[in-house]
Amino acid sequence: MKLLVPGNVPFDLTIDVPGVEVARYVMRDPVPEEHTDADALVTWSSPQWVMEDAARRMTNLRWVQTLNAGPDQALAAGFAPDVVISSGRSLHDATVAEHTLALVLASVRRLDRTLAAQHEHSWDRDLGKEQANHESWFTLHGARVTIWGFGSIAAVLAPLLAALGARVTGVASSAGERYGFPVVDSIEEVAPTTDVLISLLPATGATHHSLDARVIGLLPDHARFVNAGRGATVDEEALVAALRDGSLAGAALDVTETEPLPESSPLWDAPHLILTPHVAGGRPQGAAGFVTEQVRAWLSDGAAGLRNVVARPAD
Repeated sequence: MKLLVPGNVPFDLTIDVPGVEVARYVMRDPVPEEHTDADALVTWSSPQWVMEDAARRMTNLRWVQTLNAGPDQALAAGFAPDVVISSGRSLHDATVAEHTLALVLASVRRLDRTLAAQHEHSWDRDLGKEQANHESWFTLHGARVTIWGFGSIAAVLAPLLAALGARVTGVASSAGERYGFPVVDSIEEVAPTTDVLISLLPATGATHHSLDARVIGLLPDHARFVNAGRGATVDEEALVAALRDGSLAGAALDVTETEPLPESSPLWDAPHLILTPHVAGGRPQGAAGFVTEQVRAWLSDGAAGLRNVVARPAD
């Protein structure tokens, strides 16, 4: 078996499995011609055109392992239908949960406002007065937090929120209980009583613009929205309109529909909005061990032994 892995990653990706030839490529360059015969490909942050080029030229390919939590880039590359795609789900759980919590707290505690005042050398006396007002909402203690997309990242994030006194509810495809928290199968059921809505949704055809004007309209005016999932799940025009007219109190985004965010995007100047440049996940944690386990599973049982196999949409 020949395995092609990125050689210019800033983390350990040493794979040493008997019977496996490991070849290296540069993530932002086309796969070298001498390695297009590889049986399996590991990807992380290659541009989309590199992925699409690999899909065209690597005709011997049987398996793609992405180290990203979301497999949308690999799915969109055009790999042959019989090529198995597996995601890096679990490799970013801790870091995405941590960053998401930071965004939630920054929005709830109005750090965007205090940083703006700091840059203006202004002491924002009104903020303390507003916090003292019994009608204001400045804390996670007792807050009703909804996590939309209740998977492995939510399993790490939900207890952190609960430890700060939040009442956490998940939204997923099936209702019940997960990781000790209640889960419903409809955002409409919980949106009207949500103080903070966190989206961890993946980018699929079914989730495109899931947060739109209709869903925003269901949320209370004081609610805040945080997205650490995928930018394509948000109708950004509707989000900006809601922030401008006050029907949504604030938002924090680590992802946008177009990345990097164009200079002309109205998100840059939307009020009460915090932006970070898709840095929640950072580098995958434990990538070498994960890929090694996956390779051994593939050699032993093929696709049936792999974790995180992604369902390929029908053409």
